[in-house]
Amino acid sequence: MTWIVAKYAVTAFMVVLISEVAKRSDKLGGLIAALPLVTVLTLVWLWAEGQSESKIANHAWYTFWYVVPTLPMFLVFPWLLPRVGFWPTMVASVAVTIASFALFALLVRRFGIELL
Repeated sequence: MTWIVAKYAVTAFMVVLISEVAKRSDKLGGLIAALPLVTVLTLVWLWAEGQSESKIANHAWYTFWYVVPTLPMFLVFPWLLPRVGFWPTMVASVAVTIASFALFALLVRRFGIELL
């Protein structure tokens, strides 16, 4: 139980840290948020819990492929925000991400990469 609490504490600390830095500096907050900190933490947690190398490697492999279709959201969000407000922008960004993921999954399937 202590291990799970520690994992939550460290992970939550990272999210809070990023949001606090972003309040003070858009660029630095964006840079830190763009770093794969959650993925690195996840890889560390998997390794520390004795998961196999193939399990850890597969996590990194699929994370790469799942990140690619999320990228359009980071262009849509800042463009829409001043035009329609926060919540409509958030909903539209989620919709764009889902659509991008679906299309991307169909595209990479042709190359033997199964994301769904």
